[in-house]
Amino acid sequence: MSTEGHGLHTHVLDSLGLAITAGEYAPGSVLRTDELAQRFDVSRTVVREVVRVLESMQLVESRRRVGVTVRPTPEWNVYDPRVIRWRLAGADRPRQLRSLTVLRSAIEPVAAALAARNATPEQCAGLTECALGMVATSRGHQLEGYLKHDIAFHRIVLNASGNEMFARLGDVVAEVLTGRTHHQVMFEDPDPAAVTLHVQVAEAVREGDADRAEQLTREIAVGALQELDVLAP
Repeated sequence: MSTEGHGLHTHVLDSLGLAITAGEYAPGSVLRTDELAQRFDVSRTVVREVVRVLESMQLVESRRRVGVTVRPTPEWNVYDPRVIRWRLAGADRPRQLRSLTVLRSAIEPVAAALAARNATPEQCAGLTECALGMVATSRGHQLEGYLKHDIAFHRIVLNASGNEMFARLGDVVAEVLTGRTHHQVMFEDPDPAAVTLHVQVAEAVREGDADRAEQLTREIAVGALQELDVLAP
C-alpha cells in the first residue's frame, strides 16, 4: 500500500473505530461499503481493508446480503490497543480509565514480584534507567518525556515477570498511560510520591525482594486510582 493509501486507510479506520466505540453506530447497525466509500471519498478496496481490521477487533462482522454489522459491546476485543485508544478518546473515558487501572492493579503487583525473582541484570539496569528518567522529567511540565520513561518502565516489569501473558499486556498499559497523559487526566507534574515508588520498585527488583516489589507496585496502582477520583470522577 502506498504512503498516501496507508494514510487514507488509517484515517477511515480511526474515524469508524471512534464512531463505533463512541456509540454513534448502535449494535446491529449496518454499514454499507458503497456509502462508506462515498462518505470518506475512498475506494471500496480501502473500505474493505478497513472492515477486515475492524472484524479482527470483533467490532463488526460481515454478513452476505446484509452488509457490515456492528457487534454488541461485550463481543469487542477490549484488549486491542487501538480499541482502548478509541474508547479513551470518547465520552466514556473515565469509566474506561478506571476499568483499565483496576486491571493494572490486579496484574502489575504480581508481575513485579515475579520480576524480582526472574529479572536479568540487563532488565534490572533498564528499570533503574527508566526510573531515573522519570525522576529527571518529573518537574517542569515534561509530561511527554515522563510518559516515554513510564511506558518503558512498565513494559520491562511485565516482560521481566517471565510470564508471556503478562508481557503481552505491555501495549495495553502503554495505551492507558498515553491516554491518561494526552487527555489531561494527569497533574501538570507527576505525583512525587509515585515517582519515588517507581525508583523503589526498581531497587526491590534489583535486590530480588519480591514481597517489597509487589507491595510498592500495589501502592502505585492505589495512587493511580486515587488520581482518577480527582481528575476523572
